[in-house]
Amino acid sequence: MAIVARRNFRGREERKGPTPGGMRTIVDASELTDEQLAAEAAREGSDGPAFAELMRRHQERIWRVCYRLMDNAEDASDAAQEVLVRMFLGRQKFAALSKYTTWLHGIAIRTCLSLRRGRGRRRKYESRAQEEEARAVARGQEVSAGQATASEQAIDLNQILSGLDDEDRALLILKYAEGYSHEELAEMFQISVSACKMRISRTCEKLRERFPGHHFDAGETE
Repeated sequence: MAIVARRNFRGREERKGPTPGGMRTIVDASELTDEQLAAEAAREGSDGPAFAELMRRHQERIWRVCYRLMDNAEDASDAAQEVLVRMFLGRQKFAALSKYTTWLHGIAIRTCLSLRRGRGRRRKYESRAQEEEARAVARGQEVSAGQATASEQAIDLNQILSGLDDEDRALLILKYAEGYSHEELAEMFQISVSACKMRISRTCEKLRERFPGHHFDAGETE
């Protein structure tokens, strides 16, 4: 006899089948892996408990990734909402060939890059202005060496990264701020691992040439 799974509104899976003594086995959704939940969510006909659990686990980090890539809370919220919608609509497309988080954050990256491109002319103008300001900071014209506060240094870094191509900027942020491996990034950006390493290395080299007063380390290997 095949086992039939039924989920109730509390997010617990009730299985009926040939269990010892004819007893039912109750599985708490919180005890399942992301990949197991994704398989269950793909079979759910609506926004069921498996998908709700996946949202609970990942929505905070999705927002954080979107915030890092979008630069501000308002755009990050819009992007995160779009990611969750795509996450739901594409729940049957996860093939379990990678970790669920890698697949999901790939969606977040593509969503954010698409939204950033949609900023159009305003985004290009702001990037040029921010890059000029970053150059001034790097030359020490606004903040003396060793006297910048942590907040000022963070703003300086954001300004420096804003002068990069959106994809290169995203690669650096996800590698060094979010701690993704080259293998994970290669899958998210749909490039080879060697191409990923080379791209990060070249981007860091460009930053070192532009801003000699700052340290950009792309030397570690995996």
